[in-house]
Amino acid sequence: MGTRNTWVRAQRRPKRALFLSSPIGLGHARRDVAIAQELRALHPDLQIDWLAQHPVTRVLADAGEPVHPASALLANESAHIEDEAADHDLNAFQAIRRMDEILVSNFMVFNDVVDETYYDLVIGDEAWDVDYFLHENPELKRFAFAWLTDFVGWLPMPAGGDAEARLAADYNAEMLEQRARYRRLRDRSIFVGNPDDVIDDSFGPGLPPIREWTEAHYDFAGYVTGFSPPSEEQRAAVRAGLGVGPDEVLCVVTVGGSGVGGALLRRVMDAVPLARRLLPALRFVVVTGPRIDPASLPRRRGASVRGFVPDLYLALAACDVAIVQGGLTTCMELAAARRPFLYVPLENHFEQNFHVRHRLANYRAGRCVRYAEASDPARLAAVLVEELGHEVDCRPVETDGAARAAAMLAELL
Repeated sequence: MGTRNTWVRAQRRPKRALFLSSPIGLGHARRDVAIAQELRALHPDLQIDWLAQHPVTRVLADAGEPVHPASALLANESAHIEDEAADHDLNAFQAIRRMDEILVSNFMVFNDVVDETYYDLVIGDEAWDVDYFLHENPELKRFAFAWLTDFVGWLPMPAGGDAEARLAADYNAEMLEQRARYRRLRDRSIFVGNPDDVIDDSFGPGLPPIREWTEAHYDFAGYVTGFSPPSEEQRAAVRAGLGVGPDEVLCVVTVGGSGVGGALLRRVMDAVPLARRLLPALRFVVVTGPRIDPASLPRRRGASVRGFVPDLYLALAACDVAIVQGGLTTCMELAAARRPFLYVPLENHFEQNFHVRHRLANYRAGRCVRYAEASDPARLAAVLVEELGHEVDCRPVETDGAARAAAMLAELL
């Protein structure tokens, strides 16, 4: 009888989940909050704690999400990425390779947290430290574990030559071996997108095609925007709130949540006077994000500078054109809103140059501009005005991705 009572109490105990959201860019945070809200709708008694660091914590605070106190002990990954960047150049693969000390430290914080508190489910959105070290130490897993990502496969940049190609293939081979040995360690692997969003490339010599392997090992949630595109009335209200008149042409400029995009913002500011000479109705709203000081940018007539904007997707949906970095979330928010935009991938950033660019081509969204082209203010101004004249022919972006991902996670509770 005592055993049965213990079982009944366990069934009535509120479920708990720990959410880990990668701080390298704010896109993870926005989509993860949307998924968490849908997951609570399916499990109203679910308690979700977040183990997170800046700038993710900035998004969580605005959303009213509870951040675990141990988050203060995490070593900051965004700061490391910013230190690895120079101008508009970031070799993301090599930067992550040099992040071992940070990943080990943060995994130890995570392990202490799950030691002290029982969680029914741990959700890791590109939580590289937790996924890797759990595969290396599978005896530490004592919870359901779900993995989310929007890309699969490390890809070498041409500038890295044969050495980087061999290293990337070695990293991929290690991941494939881990997954083959411990197939049940991840109770769910969720790809944020669809099968044709996966790049059609190989993990390396003698290794399988990336898309074929991903289709066999992942479930697909579709893209997660976390919002429905606003109506024309809402767009007009947002524009008015930004101080943009009905006869003005709004260009929103943003480089995501890290501090890597400062160089591009300064290039755009240099192009502002030239663009307004070509099209006097142009108005620029430049969003620096939470890790770039707005005061660090020069002032230009016709351009206002803002820091962190909580509902940036609304400003993007309200614009007439945008200039952004090559991050997936911002680009896909513009695609969902069917806005014309220029995106400037970080040089040597394999994800932005290969994975993101493939997906945007798949959606027929945006125009890629190399940083060297953006370095010429006159050329950047001309391309921007030219893009305004193009008809947008984006594929529709699904709006139920968060609900689909949450349904997959709910099965683990």
